[in-house]
Amino acid sequence: MARVKRGKTAHARHKKVISLAKGYRGRAKNCFRVAIEHVEKALRYSYRDRKAKKREMRALWIVRINAAVREQGLTYARFMNGLKRLNIELDRKQLSELAVTEPAAFKSLVDQAKAELKKKAA
Repeated sequence: MARVKRGKTAHARHKKVISLAKGYRGRAKNCFRVAIEHVEKALRYSYRDRKAKKREMRALWIVRINAAVREQGLTYARFMNGLKRLNIELDRKQLSELAVTEPAAFKSLVDQAKAELKKKAA
């Protein structure tokens, strides 16, 4: 029987982990046993933070909308309530973009929401 040389798959696996660990400090970048621990931890963090990123962005949009609305003399909650009553279905991302890039258009939305809230109060 012919001799079988082994190690191709193990070498490929090691190479893959070491390439993922590129840029790490100390033995974490070139020692397989240490690198695999660091790479697995990094992958867990990246999975977790892909979910957290969505929450952080929504919070940022809300902060931007709130700041822009308060300049017009309204609160975020009342503004969103007014938009809901008017059946204006812009999401928070679009509203924050409007607040930053198109202040005049955003002001018209705020004015519409104010008018709707006054109509409700009367």
